[in-house]
Amino acid sequence: MLNPVETVKLFESQPEQTLTAGDIIFREGEKGQVMYGIVEGEVEMFINGKVIEVIQQGDVFGQGALVHEDYLRASTAVAKTNCKLAFLDREHFLFAVQQTPMFALEVMRSYSDRHRRLKRVMDSLGNI
Repeated sequence: MLNPVETVKLFESQPEQTLTAGDIIFREGEKGQVMYGIVEGEVEMFINGKVIEVIQQGDVFGQGALVHEDYLRASTAVAKTNCKLAFLDREHFLFAVQQTPMFALEVMRSYSDRHRRLKRVMDSLGNI
């Protein structure tokens, strides 16, 4: 079974994107047109200017904007290190979900893993 990033690479409509540490991938409140998979490197996710998590190779992000009617980004993504990203537009994302149900499951698992990590951090800070 392919992990989400490998599936994104199979269905991507554009060549991989190379970023330098500090490059902004997208900003909170912007309309999102694509989701991303981290092929190499690390990405910091910010909400209200604060880092909420660092995601790494193999993780996918930005899919929320593709499934909400307003297409808005809920966070800001910044390359923490030099990165190589694969990406999918909404049309290819929906095709991948429809044609490869395991892709949908793996995207949900990646998101759930990130949510669990965030919850553990919040619990350790006494914020939940």
